[in-house]
Amino acid sequence: MQKKIIKVHPSDNVAVALVNLKIGEIISFENQDITIVSEVKAKHKIALNTFKIDDKIIMYGVLVGKASLIIPTGGVLTTENVKHQSAKVSHKTETIGWTVPNVEKWKDKTFMGYHRQDGQVGTANVWLFFPLVFCENRNIETLKEIFEKELLTQKVNSHQMLLRSLVNNGFDVAIQQEQSTKVFENIDVKFITHPGGCGGIRQDSESLAKLLAGYVKNPNVAGATVLSLGCQNLQIDIFNNALKAISPNNKKPILMYEQQQMGTVDEMLTAIIKNSFEAIREANKIERLPAPLSKLKVGLECGGSDGFSGISANPTLGYTSDMLVALGGTAILSEFPELCGVEQELVNRCVNETSAKRFLELMQAFEKSVVDAGSGFDMNPSPGNIKDGLITDAMKSAGAAKKGGTSPIVDVLDYGEYVTKPGLNLLCTPGNDVESTTAMVGSGANIVLFTTGLGTPTGNPITPVIKVSSNSELAAKMNDIIDVDTGDIINGEKTIEEMAEVMLSYIINVASGTIKSKASLLNQDDFIPWKRGVSL
Repeated sequence: MQKKIIKVHPSDNVAVALVNLKIGEIISFENQDITIVSEVKAKHKIALNTFKIDDKIIMYGVLVGKASLIIPTGGVLTTENVKHQSAKVSHKTETIGWTVPNVEKWKDKTFMGYHRQDGQVGTANVWLFFPLVFCENRNIETLKEIFEKELLTQKVNSHQMLLRSLVNNGFDVAIQQEQSTKVFENIDVKFITHPGGCGGIRQDSESLAKLLAGYVKNPNVAGATVLSLGCQNLQIDIFNNALKAISPNNKKPILMYEQQQMGTVDEMLTAIIKNSFEAIREANKIERLPAPLSKLKVGLECGGSDGFSGISANPTLGYTSDMLVALGGTAILSEFPELCGVEQELVNRCVNETSAKRFLELMQAFEKSVVDAGSGFDMNPSPGNIKDGLITDAMKSAGAAKKGGTSPIVDVLDYGEYVTKPGLNLLCTPGNDVESTTAMVGSGANIVLFTTGLGTPTGNPITPVIKVSSNSELAAKMNDIIDVDTGDIINGEKTIEEMAEVMLSYIINVASGTIKSKASLLNQDDFIPWKRGVSL
């Protein structure tokens, strides 16, 4: 029989409802009978004892809020009776050890990847087109239309056929499923546009240069075609310097075009098409070869989280992360607003005082900028989060941090910095799904694991994004976007460790190109740089 409630940590004074609970229902739990005093939807939290005003609410073993009203035993926690509260952070006081998972059976496993001259290994092989400034977006879109029509011949998809039948006054038209025939088998051609590169403060252009340089260095990229207007803030030399800083011996081909130096659009596009085609044809010669799992760099993301995310999907990613770290691989945990309340635990996991100090400095500077803008980290939970049981930022953060497992933190990076150390890295990014995913890929992630409880189609142009559902209801309802379902943890059919084994097997298949992630099948190529400054 499935449990009705679960307590995540022994010291918690609240429990998570695994099913809908009715008023008057009596639940026997930890040697006491708890009478449910209000309707409780699955994923929401109930009080295991009576809370007086300002009593601390503990979940995941950390402070996640305070009672703003009296909450009786068996009562549901809501935004009306709970206010955000997180623990104070002090300097590093102790080192938290971690139990290294048994990865003996995985030590000799490999994936089929694209080996780069700098020693990195890609899970994809992409030729990337992007602009240094938004003024070139139109030319990028024109090139995208030209290259996709000629290099990826697609049958008309079902939705276009539906519209065609409506245009034809409702006459039936045979609907064909979308299929494609690629001219080149070993290379994908992808296109990025963005609203940056000029008009803001100089630091924004420099930050964008670092991000774009990270995309070129990412092992999933074989080479790039870069468009510049000429007069913008993000000059070609700024981009080149950013690339040289993270990849001083870059061997990847980069084709650079500046419109104001080339004359007409026709002349520029003609040169771009001829030269890029030859470069793409050459990059197509690169083939997949076996690589150890230590070459995987996994970004850890969550979006559209629900009350189950922190007890099923996120801990699964955490254990998977620990397994990869034990195998010599790399994991990246970002979304700093969603680490609020667990800072001390993360500080204690840093391998040295320098990293611990930098983490706190980045967190505090980020939070100050949010407060100065008239908001705060406590405003982070979205309406969807709150509706599904995540009612304070600290509660959301404590569950989100589970994606990072328990391994030591080897490095702390600011936005735009590239990962250089195997192990768990912290990367300063916003909590915004696409901004954070964009940043992790720019820091070197060649796979992204993305948990969701409510559903989101987010993907990335160059890196496969594997979508992981926290509950089986979502996996069934939105099966076109969900890759892995961790709902068996909720219903008691699988442990977190067992689910992590499933997860790692799936990662290997996606990394090898055996399986395409749902986001890749949908061509969900999301790219949003983080704009930290104001517009001028």
